[in-house]
Amino acid sequence: MADAQNPLLDWQGPTPPWDAIQPQHLEPAVDQVIADNRALIEQVTAQTTHDWDNTVRAMEAADNRLHKAFQPGSHLHSVCNTSEWRAAYEACLPKLTAYSSEVGQNAALFAAYRAVSQQDGLDQAQRQLLDHALRDFKLSGVALQDTAKQRYREIQLRLAELTNHFERNLLDATDAWQHHVSDEAELAGLPDSARRMAAGKAREKNLEGWLFGLDFPSFDAVITYADNRDWRETVYRAYSTRASDQGEAAGHDPSKDNAPLMREILALRAEEAELLSFANYAELSLASKMAESPAQVESFLLDMAAKARPAAQRELARLSAFAQELGGPSELQPWDIAYYSEKLKTRLFGLEDEALKPYFALPNVLEGMFSAAQKLFRVSFQEQDLAVWHPHVRAFEVRNEAGELIAWFYLDPYAREQKRGGAWMNDMAGRMRTSDGTQLPIATLTCNSAPPSDGRPALLTHDDAVTLFHEFGHGLQHMLTQVDHLGVAGINGVPWDAVELPSQFMENWCWEAESLREFAHHYETGEPIPVDWIDQIRASRTFHAGLGAIRQIEFALFDLRLHNRRDEVDVQALLQSVREQVAVLQPPAWNRFANSFSHIFAGGYAAGYYSYKWAEVLAADAFEAFRENGIFDPATGLRFRQCILETGGSEDAMALFKRFRGREPSVDALLRQDGLLEASAS
Repeated sequence: MADAQNPLLDWQGPTPPWDAIQPQHLEPAVDQVIADNRALIEQVTAQTTHDWDNTVRAMEAADNRLHKAFQPGSHLHSVCNTSEWRAAYEACLPKLTAYSSEVGQNAALFAAYRAVSQQDGLDQAQRQLLDHALRDFKLSGVALQDTAKQRYREIQLRLAELTNHFERNLLDATDAWQHHVSDEAELAGLPDSARRMAAGKAREKNLEGWLFGLDFPSFDAVITYADNRDWRETVYRAYSTRASDQGEAAGHDPSKDNAPLMREILALRAEEAELLSFANYAELSLASKMAESPAQVESFLLDMAAKARPAAQRELARLSAFAQELGGPSELQPWDIAYYSEKLKTRLFGLEDEALKPYFALPNVLEGMFSAAQKLFRVSFQEQDLAVWHPHVRAFEVRNEAGELIAWFYLDPYAREQKRGGAWMNDMAGRMRTSDGTQLPIATLTCNSAPPSDGRPALLTHDDAVTLFHEFGHGLQHMLTQVDHLGVAGINGVPWDAVELPSQFMENWCWEAESLREFAHHYETGEPIPVDWIDQIRASRTFHAGLGAIRQIEFALFDLRLHNRRDEVDVQALLQSVREQVAVLQPPAWNRFANSFSHIFAGGYAAGYYSYKWAEVLAADAFEAFRENGIFDPATGLRFRQCILETGGSEDAMALFKRFRGREPSVDALLRQDGLLEASAS
């Protein structure tokens, strides 16, 4: 395919031409850019002298072109996972992995970067970028002997294949399972919104009645509201055995079992760490994070567990007593927790999640989210008629207080088939200085909430709104950057255990009365949410905070211990040992949570899932500055923008936090936020 015919090789504009990009464009674009980049690397390394422009900036431009050629296709593979996009994406993976290892192990290029790093006149961002680059060369095996280098490359190729296979199995298992309901009596307890959603799914398949799947809005509706306990158990079993040896009993394809992939992934990661002279993969992972050692992380997690577990035990005991009061089981099972929790929350706070939905219509939530960003960070969002990849997707331009265009932003809010579950922010392009000026950041924000139905706008749960604000926080850090060097601009170069700080920080504006009064308005009447309901929302923030904290600590400890070793491990047995130490509710023996734990087996969180709790401490402490000065205080907002959002990875993360807060973070801020400070002291 000639270059002129391939939109991935030249966007012909500042944003991706989404309506023109097809699966057949991806591999030729990647092939072309990799070939061009290899030729460039030969030129760079052949130079007798090296400086920032002829070496680092030249490689930055090469990296940028490859990113812009591949990233839109990678994104479409996640949100439009057809067989054609899957084949195109998988064809590129080995080529990209091989190229990445080749660059990382290029001794001449490493020497060129090292020569530039020793020169005078570099600013802080340039020095940080070079420090990261030199570290990454070493972590890519640049110092290894030839045989070890080859083995490292083989490991990277196989890991790319395995992690993609893991995610593919999970997506297939999620999409394949369906439960068709023809008798309306089976829907007892489900709210109207869930029934409308299921009826719409059935109509799409030319079926009568209602159709439920394992996409999160569907699963969550059943597990939270269905009165039929057997049905809740059926859906829980199907969800928690996806891509496992237990899946056949729930109607899954046994050939999609992720367990063999997990074992090989872990073995290869351990071998990679050994090649690079680390004791285990956890140490290798932490080499580029804020945390100093696996021991420090484990101590942090166990300390948090000691503070949260007593509260979690009390919460579970209270929930069990409440369930029995309603005639429920004497012993709660995992498929009972959400159901009785919703009823207990309604009794305690007089509020049902379903009753809140009319006040959280997506258009209103978006307006509130953009308004908060404008007040805090002096930026505005304006919807634009740009090419998109699905009719539900919306595009926005982002401008600063001077009216200058600084970024673009896409939102893909709703669940659908052939779309990866969960929520995430993706970087389509980063800020960098070019010969034509400045390339501006492009962020995509993807969620999986329930779509509009029967003429109503999409009505979010409060949790959906929190998730939207969370991902928006990631987007803000990427879009508001003022760093002109791609490798440390936006989210690039930010340590993994600090990258959740802006996202968890932004969640707070879904809990504060002053913010909720501005955007939580009934979608039909325009009436603001009642004041007493806001009080109840705020009071509910600490509801089951102990159980929530313990759940995250369980996942983080499991991840850490899984990678903090070199020997082969029984994954299920290790998970069970962690549960016995910290959990307060034991799932059934057939639960296979690990088989769908894509964060660590297919995402970037291996030996890094602790980052969520670690960054929660940073976010809670940062938000206390706004409690002290006002949640929309412009001076505090500007300081957060300048210290955290604009700086990207251009400086040390702890130094930046201390610049904003005036001191190191305190775990007490998170304990106060979760209502656990007094509980942990008692």
